[in-house]
Amino acid sequence: AEEYAFLTPLYRKRRSGVSDRLLELLKAMKGDKLGYQVDCNTNSLQSATRAESDGADEETVVCALLHDLGDVIARDNHSEVIASILRPYISEKNHRVLKHHGFFQGYYYFHHIGGDRNTRERYKYNPFYQDCVDFCEKWDQTSFDPDYPTQPLEYFEPIVRKVFKAPKNTWE
Repeated sequence: AEEYAFLTPLYRKRRSGVSDRLLELLKAMKGDKLGYQVDCNTNSLQSATRAESDGADEETVVCALLHDLGDVIARDNHSEVIASILRPYISEKNHRVLKHHGFFQGYYYFHHIGGDRNTRERYKYNPFYQDCVDFCEKWDQTSFDPDYPTQPLEYFEPIVRKVFKAPKNTWE
């Protein structure tokens, strides 16, 4: 009991730094264009700006902002990486959208690289299928525009901190 009484405040302090670590990862994506017209940081900012402009709730805007952070760690399963990191802080719907957005994004390019653009159809009976289609179509796929008026990262920082203030989900 004494050890956990000692450790609990330390864990709380570490938890309070989640938003700072995620924001630093997002900043690290600056300059990484990977062949696109905008860098990965700008794609993330544009996705969040578009989500907010469409009236998405704060949690969903934050998910749009952070959706590709997994790229920094593991490109091939980046969707699963970010979904796992954010899972304790977000709704099941947003978790599923993040987890599968890579497959759904593939609709726009898999067929150009020898893949099946309809890979997303394996999820068509999932209750969050349309949410993921919309996420990719409205916010992710369109967010490679160097001329789009995009909010800066500082604009989103308060809602990032709000979403990551404390975990809210214990689904398992």
